[in-house]
Amino acid sequence: MKYLHTMVRVSDVEDSLHFWRDALGLSVLSRRDVEAGRFTLIFLAAPGDDAAQIELTYNWPDADGNAETYSGGRNFGHVAYAVDDIHATCARLMAQGVTINRPPRDGRMAFVRSPDGISVELLQAGGALAPAEPWTSMPNVGSW
Repeated sequence: MKYLHTMVRVSDVEDSLHFWRDALGLSVLSRRDVEAGRFTLIFLAAPGDDAAQIELTYNWPDADGNAETYSGGRNFGHVAYAVDDIHATCARLMAQGVTINRPPRDGRMAFVRSPDGISVELLQAGGALAPAEPWTSMPNVGSW
């Protein structure tokens, strides 16, 4: 048995790519627009780790222009990524307009959310970094 991917439904392809690709830094491995099924599949992975993939699924609006809406269930939990420098990663995400829901006050762990509310845990690879500003005094925002 081999782990393949985690699928999350998205409501806007460009907003989602801005988060997952541009802000978080994942690489797009493939994209398939399926006209007959009226959906788009985009597979992404952390650079150098194609084995652990995220599949973004966009279901196209119906003929009347009605699109599905999604609400995140707490039963899903989150996806997690190890990062080389959690402080620099969070600073890069903030510069891209991403809210840091749980800042890395401990130099080890942070949480952010995708445009569709998918919780993403960021963990410092190796040992925790020394606590540093602005993170140590930054409060939690929303749910994570």
